[in-house]
Amino acid sequence: MPTVALPAVGRLLHFELAVAHEIFGNPPREAVDGWYDVLLCGPGPVRVGPFTVEPDHGLERLVTADTVIVPACADIDDPLPADVVEAVRAAHTAGARVASLCTGAFVLGAAGLLDGRRATTHWAHTDELSARHPLAVVDPDVLYTDNGSVLTSAGKAAAVDLCLHLIHLDHGAGIANSVARRLVMSPHRPGGQAQFVATPVQVSGEHTLSTVLAWAQQRLDRPLTVTDMARRANTSPRNLGRQFRSVLGQTPLQWLLTQRVRRAQELLEATDESIEAVALATGMGTATTLRRQFKRIVGVPPNSYRQSFRGANLG
Repeated sequence: MPTVALPAVGRLLHFELAVAHEIFGNPPREAVDGWYDVLLCGPGPVRVGPFTVEPDHGLERLVTADTVIVPACADIDDPLPADVVEAVRAAHTAGARVASLCTGAFVLGAAGLLDGRRATTHWAHTDELSARHPLAVVDPDVLYTDNGSVLTSAGKAAAVDLCLHLIHLDHGAGIANSVARRLVMSPHRPGGQAQFVATPVQVSGEHTLSTVLAWAQQRLDRPLTVTDMARRANTSPRNLGRQFRSVLGQTPLQWLLTQRVRRAQELLEATDESIEAVALATGMGTATTLRRQFKRIVGVPPNSYRQSFRGANLG
């Protein structure tokens, strides 16, 4: 069972620590091939927001973990605990995948893991992160960065995006989507980068759009127009467009295309179907159309995505 270690030392923000523990500590029903063993590591009781947390393991256990996730620091001006910085550095040297949530990036920076790598943190602290670690390539405009063995996220909800991204890499889009549904959020919000997790948008079942979204998602292999969707929603195409832009921040056709690409991702991950077959199954029509739209949204061609995803799961 792969281990995910969370260092609990110094003053931490409870949101990021709790989110990581919730996501990696509770397997969805669909995860039949195993899940994670979550380790809370530290030398003793630590204050996390309004709570006191008792770690289960010492920091020496963190060094041998498969993945280390560093939660957010409560105050970036607090001295960084030297034992945590050294443990994180040692874990990475030993082969661990190391990720930071929000201001946890300052720990990664102090450990030397951001030098020469793209990184981010909460937008309010990106200038300071860049000033302290000038060899890092700090990007203030993205939700998270993925350098393979070193990953960083922006603040709060972006920490969830990064955790879901890790699950997607380890278990695939279907499992990541299942975890997101449990959290009542979408598996990924668009960022300023080409990211492998697409955007299945979740809307409350009480919202007037929920019925038409579910209806359209069940028909992604068929031709669909805005008029078709408006008719199903019992409204005009113009009014449907206003609702989409208000609730989802995109047009009906943009949403529909994103859903088609997301379905293509799932098929590329889970099947050996040809690109032509995937194009037909997702309503793209032709392999040429699928390749063009897939690369525009995901950032890589379908074949490269399939190879990269499967390679990540074999590694």
